[in-house]
Parts: sequence; C-alpha cells; structure tokens
Amino acid sequence: MDLRAELLKSIWYAFTALDVEKSGKVSKSQLKVLSHNLYTVLCIPHDPVALEEHFRDDDDGPVSSQGYMPYLNKYILDKVEEGAFVKENFDELCWTLTAKKNYKPDRNGNSVVSHQDAFKLWCLFNFLSEDKYPLVMVPDEVEYLLKKICTAMNVELNSCELDDYLSQEPQGQGGLTVWQFLDMVNSGRFLRGIEQEAVSMAVEEVYQEVIEDVLKQARSPHVLGHNPCPAPHPVFDPHISWVQGYLWKKGQLRRNWSERWFTLKPSVLSYYMSEERKEKKGSIALDKHCCVEVLPDRDGKRCMFCVKTSSRTYEMSASDTRQRQEWTLAIQMAIRLQAEGKKSLHKDLKQKRREQREQREQRKAAKEEETQRLKQLQEEKERKLQELELLKEAQRQAEILLQEEEQRRRQQHEEMQRTLEIQLREAEQARASMQAEMVLKEAEAERQRKRILELEDMQERLQEALQQEVKARQDEESVRYAQARLLAEEEEKLKQLMKLKEEQEEYIIKTQREKQVLKQEMENKNKCLEEAQKQLEEVRVNRQRADQDVMAAQRKLRQASTNVKHWNVQMNRLMHPIGPGDKRTNVSGGGFAGYQPLVSQRDSSLK
Repeated sequence: MDLRAELLKSIWYAFTALDVEKSGKVSKSQLKVLSHNLYTVLCIPHDPVALEEHFRDDDDGPVSSQGYMPYLNKYILDKVEEGAFVKENFDELCWTLTAKKNYKPDRNGNSVVSHQDAFKLWCLFNFLSEDKYPLVMVPDEVEYLLKKICTAMNVELNSCELDDYLSQEPQGQGGLTVWQFLDMVNSGRFLRGIEQEAVSMAVEEVYQEVIEDVLKQARSPHVLGHNPCPAPHPVFDPHISWVQGYLWKKGQLRRNWSERWFTLKPSVLSYYMSEERKEKKGSIALDKHCCVEVLPDRDGKRCMFCVKTSSRTYEMSASDTRQRQEWTLAIQMAIRLQAEGKKSLHKDLKQKRREQREQREQRKAAKEEETQRLKQLQEEKERKLQELELLKEAQRQAEILLQEEEQRRRQQHEEMQRTLEIQLREAEQARASMQAEMVLKEAEAERQRKRILELEDMQERLQEALQQEVKARQDEESVRYAQARLLAEEEEKLKQLMKLKEEQEEYIIKTQREKQVLKQEMENKNKCLEEAQKQLEEVRVNRQRADQDVMAAQRKLRQASTNVKHWNVQMNRLMHPIGPGDKRTNVSGGGFAGYQPLVSQRDSSLK
C-alpha cells in the first residue's frame, strides 16, 4: 500500500464525517477548513490563492467527493513527501473529525478500550482494510488482528465464537466497517475478564508492530502480576517481528558508554533516552551496504557487537549473550529486507494474505465453474439421451407404419389373388360349359330335324363365348394394371429403401462418436433393412407368380379362342348339305340355304 492510498483512507473518513446529510456532498466552507488543516498536518506550504479560487462562494452548492479529488490530488497529495510529516498527527486529525460523528462508546464508562486505544484500532483497521470504498475489513483480517491483540495479552482467541458473531453480524461489501469492529471490541465478548490497562498495552504493542513497524515491546511482567523489569529482553520472531529494548552504546566523541532505548524498524535503528521515547538521541540508517559483527569483550563491557555503515561504526553492548544474538539476527534481517526492497514487513504480509485470499476465491470460482460445466455436460448428456429416445420412438413409429403398410400390401395381394382364383374358376366353368355345348352340338348334328333349334342355341352359346373372351381380355387388362401397380409399389419400396439407406448413412456419420452406444440400434435397422429386402424379394416373387398367372390366363384365352375356331369349323361342316335326294332336294336346299348367311356372319365375327 503506497502513501497516497494510506492518506486517502483517512481523508475519506474525514470527508464522510463532514457529509452530515449523507448526500455524498460537503459544503465548500467545510472543505476549505479541511484542506487548510491537511496543509498543516502534512507540512505542505499553504497556497491560499488556489484555496480561495477553488472554494470561492458561488451558486454551485456543495462539492462531491469526485469534485474534491482533483484539488486534493493536485495541491495536497502530489506535494506530500514521505518522512516530512508525522503521520500520527494526520491520522488524529481525521480520527477527531470522524469519531465525533460516528464513534459511540459506552456512556457509563464500561467500554473495553479507551478513546486513544479506539484511535489506534481505527489506524489498524485502515491498514488492514481492503482498498475499496466504503472501507471494510474482511473476516480473515478481523480474526488476524484480534489474534495479535490476544497474543499480546497471552490470551487465546475463541475462533468459533468469532465465527458465530461474524455470521450473525450484517456485513456490507463482504466485511465489517470500522464502527462495527469497534462496537464488537467494546462489547467485551472476546476480552472477558481482562483489565482495560492490559488491553491498552496490547493495542499499543500491536499498533507499534503493525503501524510503526516495531515489534511489540517485551511486556513488563507487571502485566502478569509481577514487578516490572528495568531492562526487558527483546522479543524476536524472524518472520514477522521487529525488536526494541535497552542496550549500552559507545559515544563517538566522548567515547563513553551510555544506556539507551533502541527501537529497530525496517530502515532505521533509533535510540532514545528512555523507553517513553520522548527524547530521541539519534538514529542509524540501515541499507544493503550495512553489516553486523560480533566483537570481543573489552573496556569492561561484555556481549559486544557493532553495526557498520558506509560512514561510521556503532559499537553496542547487550546484557547477555542471548540478547546480543537476538539483536544481531534482527538487524541482519532488517538489512536483508532493505536489500530486497521491502520497506514494511507487515505490508508485505498483508499483500501475501490478500493474494492467498484471491487464490482461494479463484480456486472456489474455478471449482464452481467446473461444477457448472459438469452440470452442463450432464444436462447435455440427458438432452442427448432424450434425443436418442425420441429417435428410438421415431424408429418404432416407422416400424409400425412399415408393418401397417406391409399388412395393407399383403391384404391387397391376397385380395388380388382371390380375384384371380375367381377368374380362373369362371374360366374353368366356361370351359366346362363349352364342352357341354359341344356335346349338345354333336347330338344336334345327329338329329337333322332339330338343327335350326340347335343352331340358334349354338348362336347364343357363341355369343356367350364371345362375351367371355371379351371378359377374359378385360381380366387380362386388369391383371396387367395390377402388375403395373405392383411394379409401382416395388419402385416406391425401392425409393423408401434407398431413403432408409441414406438416413442410415447420415445417422452413422452424425453419431460416429456414439457408435458403441448406438451399435444395437444400427443392427436393428440392418435387420429391418434385411426384412424389407426380404419383403421386396417376396413382392418380386409374387409379381413373378402374377406374371405366370397372367401368362396362364393368356394361354387359356388362346386355348379358348382355338376351341371357338374349332367349333366354328365344325359348325361350317355341319352347315353343308348331307346328300340331296330326289324327293327332298327342294326342302333340303331351301332349309340350309336360309341359314348359310347367318353362319358365315358368325364366323366372320368370331374371326
């Protein structure tokens, strides 16, 4: 987090505190006073001309945060120099403005933290809050801060109770606001039975460690009920902490030894007259060119070490060997961090925690995305199964229709076969009747006297045979029509078969990836295709049989025609005179001569 972002967080609280109506706008007179105070606490040269010009009275009304940001960036934040001002004074100014409006401690004096401790917690909140407005602190950072405070008091934080509280507390933007956090601390829910003084010391230690980059001071034993120790040993954690404590230092000019309170920060080792840090005696700037060396005991001092910079060597003495080792390790780590370009270890740790949270969120989002993708795949699979069921249903319907069509075709074939059988029976009957007529004609030939009646009867029978021949020709035409219809049906079946083959090929191409699943279906279709081919073969056989039946009928028709011709010949033979006698010449000649034209006319019609 850079300096501009830190300053903007505190200024945001001051701006929102001046927004009494919560409209997002502040009057120009209030912004003018705020800007003047910011000039003062940030040690920036005042620019009264720009101040009056920007906030002159006109009809524009109040100014929003977006309207104030250009002036804030150009005339204030762009001129801020790190180290040129006391940031604690700047934070106190913004805290004073916002606490007057928003901070509501217990009026009965039962608050767990004092007003000064609330200010330090507010600073810690700003440091650990997210870089989004309105400012909130995510539950992980809340737990981290409370654990550090509890650890400073040798108290264990009840994480389950904290989770219950956070689940019940309404959270905006995914975290707690600073006022919700302060109310939670003042409620005493997580600091039961702890004196306010112990809480204040713990908050001070965490504040020095996180905000001022100083390790929480080695707690005086009176916190635990013992007498205070005059020179506590420094507390050191090589991963997250910095140290402070008493050391003996050798002067540069007088070369005498003086006891000083040393405070180690990432970039500087400062020393004061006492642990109150009211009178600063000097500081040692640390960079990557510095080093720490252990010195042998001399001048009555033991456990000595020195810090070498590019301009000077500082000699110091610890109370014991363990304290010297802790100090040398801590200073070496500070030099190493300077070489790595890290100004604040806690800022780096905060960034790492934020990256870990983002990675967790990314993993969670990726998991949800994977779950959604699997769900979509499952839905796609179900949809394909439904489509497959629809295809199977369509196939079943097609098979049913094909069976119905086959049944209808069979019925038509059976009906046509019955019709042909009837026609054959009629032809047999006609042949039998013709044979009977021949017998009658033979009898009539023997009886000369009844020849005229026999001829008339024969004429009627010949007319009937002619009608039968015409009927036989009509039957032949109907059989040919039936044969043509069978051929059309065969062509239609062939078209359906080709269409079924094309659909099968398209379906095979379309469902190539599902070949194993649909293999059975393809086999069923092949079986249906084979059955259709068998049925086509049966239709062809039936057609051949029908052709044979037609040929047989034609043969019978030719035979009937031959028989008719034969009978015509016989009749012509019978029509000639038997042998004229002397007495019956006139009668015989007159009788047969009258019927000769009729017989000739019949012969010509039959031919």
